[in-house]
Amino acid sequence: MLYHTPVLLDETVEYLVTDSSGVYFEGTIGFGGHTKKILSKLTKSAKYIGTDKDSTAYDHCRTLFKDDSRVKLFNTSFTNILNISRIEFIEKYDGIFADLGVSSFQLDNKDSGFTYRENSPLDLRMDKSKGYPASFVVNTFKEEEIANIIYKYGEERNSRSIAKRIVEHRKVSKIETTEQLRRIVEEITPSRVVNKSLSRIFQAFRIFVNDELNELEDFLEKSLSILKKGGRIVIITFHSLEDRIVKEFFKQQTLTCVCPPEFPICVCDTTPSLKILTKKPVVPTDEEIDENSRSRSAKLRVAEKI
Repeated sequence: MLYHTPVLLDETVEYLVTDSSGVYFEGTIGFGGHTKKILSKLTKSAKYIGTDKDSTAYDHCRTLFKDDSRVKLFNTSFTNILNISRIEFIEKYDGIFADLGVSSFQLDNKDSGFTYRENSPLDLRMDKSKGYPASFVVNTFKEEEIANIIYKYGEERNSRSIAKRIVEHRKVSKIETTEQLRRIVEEITPSRVVNKSLSRIFQAFRIFVNDELNELEDFLEKSLSILKKGGRIVIITFHSLEDRIVKEFFKQQTLTCVCPPEFPICVCDTTPSLKILTKKPVVPTDEEIDENSRSRSAKLRVAEKI
């Protein structure tokens, strides 16, 4: 069964849709939860572009929206927003949206390799045709490189000892499954914190093999360049690394001066390009968290082009 409960659904639509006949871009269509709600607020003359690297999600949405002439979908990264826009003869968007979370289907499906709770090939790629799997990283990278990945992208304090144990294990046997990696972590992690550590470690390798943070920065830059004045960027993040990037990007685009602090007067002539609409991120209500525990860490940030 293909499923995913969209988070902050009403809040997303309220912030995103400023023109019911406008042109919109969704960078991570997933299983179409947000898409359906957004489309319900748009007229027949609106246009909606959606992308997703995950072929299962793309195929699902292609079937789901096959009779909706407003919708054009692409099985690719949202970083290709400019190329897609040229193909579709789109000059500017009224709204650009991305939900950066991994879907419930991906997390729960044992064949996807995104969860440590099921045994499957240690892959973690959104697009299996691109790059290399996480198994390649744990079996070939230097111990220090593995430790840095776990620390930088998983914010795991025990990164060095985990990397050391990974290298010790691979000398005996290749690490090719999620269960093998899980057992390695369990060997040296106290049981009271092992699930949190496993989540952070799998997150770290997933972010690394998908180049998620660099892609997010690239997407934000490109989105700003193709957003019309008054148009909005709406981003939902699920961990501090993503949220920090979005928060800092929005902040930088509101500055009126970027001169070094030692300059006595401003000489940069900087003009702000965004107005932040969410001074604090919008988070799920207690009711939403009760209904969908995976929404707990979601944060929604919105900025408007000026």
